[in-house]
Amino acid sequence: MLSFLVTYVKQFVGNVNQFMKPNKVRPLALGIFRRDDAILVARGHDSVKHQTYYRPLGGKIEFGELGAETVVRELREEINAEVVNVRYLGTLENIFTYEGQAGHEIVLVYEAEFADAALYRRDTLEGNDDHELLFTALWLPLSAFTGPDAPPLYPDGLLELLQRS
Repeated sequence: MLSFLVTYVKQFVGNVNQFMKPNKVRPLALGIFRRDDAILVARGHDSVKHQTYYRPLGGKIEFGELGAETVVRELREEINAEVVNVRYLGTLENIFTYEGQAGHEIVLVYEAEFADAALYRRDTLEGNDDHELLFTALWLPLSAFTGPDAPPLYPDGLLELLQRS
């Protein structure tokens, strides 16, 4: 088990180059799932900044794949959920620093729904890869991301986009 944890840290935390290649723009598609006034987000942590942040679920757009298809694929792969009614909300450009390294993303944002209504009744959803826990997603109200001590909701500009839609 310790070997897996070391591998996980190197792959998903310590080796950000796997996700953020220097001088490359990363195309992403994220899905916004709403439960009343809350959205589904995964918690992340930047150990360099000592900062906890939140981000909706989704991932990298593969070559030849449409953004809406990415949301469907990523949610199927990560939380074993079928997604329906995918609607484009907007595009955000995100230039940031994570774990001390510069990153640049073009993020397509989609609102979507789960085909299985039971997922909305769960307080948390676990994201897995090959039966190993990658993250826990939870429902947080948009108001959790406002105020001086609020954790950030990434990508930058997402909160404003959601407040307008």
